[in-house]
Amino acid sequence: MTTLAFRNCRVLARNRLCEGLAVVVHEGQIEEICPEDQLSRNGLDVRDLGGMLLLPGFIDVQVNGGGGILFNEHTDVGGIRSIAEAHYQYGTTGFLPTLISDELDVVERALRASERAIDEGIPGVLGVHVEGPFLNPERRGVHDQNKLRRLTAETVASLKPLHNGKTVLTLAPEAVDRDAIANLVSSGFIVCAGHSDASYDETILALERGLRGFTHLFNAMSQLGAREPGVVGAALDDRDSWCGVIADFHHVNPASLRIAHRCKGADKLMLVTDAMPPVGSDMKQFRLLDKIVEVSDGVCRDQNGTLAGTALDMATAVRNMMKATGVALPQAVHMASTSPAAFLRIGEQVGTIDVGKRANFVVADDDLRVAMTWIDGKVVFEA
Repeated sequence: MTTLAFRNCRVLARNRLCEGLAVVVHEGQIEEICPEDQLSRNGLDVRDLGGMLLLPGFIDVQVNGGGGILFNEHTDVGGIRSIAEAHYQYGTTGFLPTLISDELDVVERALRASERAIDEGIPGVLGVHVEGPFLNPERRGVHDQNKLRRLTAETVASLKPLHNGKTVLTLAPEAVDRDAIANLVSSGFIVCAGHSDASYDETILALERGLRGFTHLFNAMSQLGAREPGVVGAALDDRDSWCGVIADFHHVNPASLRIAHRCKGADKLMLVTDAMPPVGSDMKQFRLLDKIVEVSDGVCRDQNGTLAGTALDMATAVRNMMKATGVALPQAVHMASTSPAAFLRIGEQVGTIDVGKRANFVVADDDLRVAMTWIDGKVVFEA
């Protein structure tokens, strides 16, 4: 395999933008980061990036669809491939295809399709995210109430996480049996709280039993109050859990983004898109199971006006987080790359530009317009 060298770029390494460095890639991994004037090896395929940014690839743990495809309607390898290709153009180099609440046989198909997608080598597929159906009907949002159910011990025993990737399961802690979370964690699931009306105490108990994160913080969960801090209060108060957040300025007010960042910091806050089929397509309407969703000015709403996912991409989420919080580019990218990698326990492989890690890069201009996306040292998108 050809050894690549990227030069004439500003490399985001060690939490800062560095000039004058070259990044050498061999067999899909970062082999060396060195001053440009030390690129003396013969046989290098040198790529001059014209002064652009070289960033670690973005990792999105909540992707319902893209390119006109909804994962629930296409729980197969072809559907996952189409969704992946739609998101490459926005710098996404790792993602979890995400299934919203559905019948258990559909959940099983989604799990096995994600395994096959990884086995077949579709670039960027890291696992799967099952969002529901074990949710609280009072906080269901756009999820179909008829699909929701309580998670029993029998169901826990029947669910098998991916053998070759990460399996995230979002549930309402108050809608599961007492030992369900601990049993799911011990079997290999990464468990998050979402679409939940749990109290602060119920959420803390779930954290003690292995809850690792919170799905789209602030949205579809009990809010922070003076005497009852709720799920939001527990999420912001806990130092060890991760919070996904939708930085589209429709799901979460910029002030709330600032508060979340102050409480959790860049290490524990991760940007997610909650993307629906319009991302990477020009569609203005799509079907979400039995609902018709309209897309207007980048906002997805059903016929009742309920927010139904987003038309958000990761590059825009990074830009929005910088605008809302005033953080610099390295900190915003940290929330799109390093933090989700740590949440998924794959930080030794991806999430930063370091020697020994996979060569997953975003090449972009100063406005974060993506010029190229690389996964394992291969171009998957070029503008």
